[in-house]
Amino acid sequence: MRRAFGSVRARAALGATVVVAVALVAAGLAVLQVLRGNLADQAGLHAQVEARGVASKIAAGTGYRALDLDDDTPVQVVDDEHRVRAVSEDLQAVTGTGSPSVRAVSVPPDSEREEGEVDGDVRYADGSARIDGTTADYRWAAVEATDPHGGDVTVYAGAPLATQRDAVGTVGRAMLIGLPLLLLVVAAVTWLVTRRALRPVEGIRREMAAITASTDLSRRVPEPGSHDEVARLARTTNETLTALEASVERQRAFVADASHELRSPVASLRTQLEVGVAHPELLDLPGAVEDVVRLQRLAADLLLLARLDAGERPRGDGRVALDTLVRQTVEQRTGDRVPVRTDLAEVAATGSRGQLTQVLGNLVDNAQRHARGEVRVSVRADGAEGVVAVADDGAGVPEAERERIFERFVRLDDARSRDDGGAGLGLAIARDVVLRHGGTLTVGEAPGGGALFEVRLPLAAEAPAV
Repeated sequence: MRRAFGSVRARAALGATVVVAVALVAAGLAVLQVLRGNLADQAGLHAQVEARGVASKIAAGTGYRALDLDDDTPVQVVDDEHRVRAVSEDLQAVTGTGSPSVRAVSVPPDSEREEGEVDGDVRYADGSARIDGTTADYRWAAVEATDPHGGDVTVYAGAPLATQRDAVGTVGRAMLIGLPLLLLVVAAVTWLVTRRALRPVEGIRREMAAITASTDLSRRVPEPGSHDEVARLARTTNETLTALEASVERQRAFVADASHELRSPVASLRTQLEVGVAHPELLDLPGAVEDVVRLQRLAADLLLLARLDAGERPRGDGRVALDTLVRQTVEQRTGDRVPVRTDLAEVAATGSRGQLTQVLGNLVDNAQRHARGEVRVSVRADGAEGVVAVADDGAGVPEAERERIFERFVRLDDARSRDDGGAGLGLAIARDVVLRHGGTLTVGEAPGGGALFEVRLPLAAEAPAV
């Protein structure tokens, strides 16, 4: 059963059919009830008219034997002592007239005559009557009257209920026949409409399955021309595939570039060790140590990038005094090619001291490689942001390359050696770390020429303790 209704089309068709069935059954029962009530009221009205007519004749002085009782409508006249004073000719037996229902309808009397009177109250009861050997159900109307001699009598007149029941039965049978047909139509229409509506979804599913099987992320799912939820789903799916394709391409390029960067120092180190094994006197220990240090730095950078790509964020409760951070970083640097000058203001930000130290170190290393005679680091507050600026007096960064330099393994000085130019990861790591801190890292032109890198970080809520 669960498998039979496992599809959306089947569940939608079943749900629509059940809802329509419940609504139609409720409406049908209400219609039958109203129809039955209306027909019963009509029968009661017919019986009332006949009973009042006979009661009026009695009140007017017509004798009981002289009453012209209609053979089609059974009539019985009973006095206070439950004696039958008059009855229709073929009426053989009745039920329901002895204990009429409590329901009464107050109607004004037809007239008031001197000879007698007719009571305006009418009582109704359901019973039966046997006329000429045939028993049938009737609605009885009881009207009280007073004859000219002061005798009180009750006139019972009946109206047959066969017509009412035949009509209700006919309508009920018509509903029983039409209901399954209507439900079948509802289920079929719902199935077809749902199938047509979900046809683009099935196309998207097939294309996604084909993309998964082929691992070709350049393919896209078909987008329907409509402007509904399915079209938005297709567009979102294609956007996801585009982002996934770009991510995979970046990952492949990253792996290829990392392998290329690792191959050079590993090959150099192996060569030096092989030479050292064959000719110990020719072993270049400083060069081997330098290659090992370069491998260590590259491995650390790759590990940090992997953690950043995994979504690692710095703790938000660490307060970092940017001026103190810059001062200590500059003081700990040794062997810089050009001097580093500082211009510091007391500014504090929130983040990871270790990661921000690495950002500053990467920016100063980059400035050292390109500066002619000076590197300047400044710290200032700008509104709700703290700004750390690193400027050099080198050739600067062309405007067209100011975004590209933050990509991984990108070098603008390709003519220089890899040992002097680095692996091309410093600026990429710096921007990723700053972004994780909720800040920005941009490059522009320094006032005296050269490149100007600006790190903007949200200020801490309180000033750091001295």
